[in-house]
Amino acid sequence: QVQLVESGGGLVQAGGSLRLSCAASGRTFRSYAMGWFRQAPGKEREFVACISWSGGNTDYADSVKGRFTISRDNAKNTVYLQMNSLKPEDAAVYYCAAAVRFSRRVAAYDHWGQGTQVTVSS
Repeated sequence: QVQLVESGGGLVQAGGSLRLSCAASGRTFRSYAMGWFRQAPGKEREFVACISWSGGNTDYADSVKGRFTISRDNAKNTVYLQMNSLKPEDAAVYYCAAAVRFSRRVAAYDHWGQGTQVTVSS
């Protein structure tokens, strides 16, 4: 079992940057693949990025590729999402999640954080 708590959201101007963090409890963190997802009002939750348990593999949604970077520090039980060149369409509640397997699919993730709000002003 793993519990996840996101932080780092906030209000930023278009073109700015934010770094989200997701702190995990439990000794099994390093055995999980981790993902970031987002959900804007009236829209379905969508994949943003994911990283394998070792950090050796990463995957990104086309909409964020080249602007966002996912990373993890297994010694600190934390996964990060560095978001650069933010656009108004990036505004959403961002969730981190843990899965047994490396995947883009929402359904593959068993454990979710409570989310952190990202607002981007134009």
